[in-house]
Amino acid sequence: MNVLVIYTHPNHESLSYAFLQRVLQGTGENPNIAQTQVLDLYGESFDPILRFDKVKRRRDMHADPRLERHREQLRWADKIVFVYPIWWGRPPAMLLGYIDQMFASGFAYRDNGGLLPEGLLKGKSVVCVSVMKGPPLYPLYWLNNAHKVLMRKALFSYVGMKKVKFFEFGNMEKPGGKQGRKLERIYRYFKSVAH
Repeated sequence: MNVLVIYTHPNHESLSYAFLQRVLQGTGENPNIAQTQVLDLYGESFDPILRFDKVKRRRDMHADPRLERHREQLRWADKIVFVYPIWWGRPPAMLLGYIDQMFASGFAYRDNGGLLPEGLLKGKSVVCVSVMKGPPLYPLYWLNNAHKVLMRKALFSYVGMKKVKFFEFGNMEKPGGKQGRKLERIYRYFKSVAH
């Protein structure tokens, strides 16, 4: 199994970065995983701004040569892992900008005349590891689970990726937030995940 980890946080001393390190430790010790690649969106100064006009059309984004390396990473991966904080109830704008450009028609899905398109990324699985300052049940009771609905239904299901797992950790800025236990949980999961 090939694993692509997409990390989205500007600070390499953050708790999100600590979760990234535990993901990598687990995948590195997992005999089911052949290779792991990391895409650090802030680290490589990924441009999240979606630009198109009469010359550079949105319908041609799937062939934008600037993004071919990133498309190849998504093709290569069997499992895609997103590591990011939840800010204002949703992923960072940097990650949403990556999604806007990478999950384009002609690459991630194809319109087929039906109610929903044909997902072109079938067979891949997804894990989202996210942290937030607020309490764990805040997204469920206050935001109607908007974060998970956005990621699972509006994105992953739309492009054919049906196997999605969430680790959504709250209270992560509190001294008693059990950060160590949650980091260990992520490490154990990725050390043993089979597909």
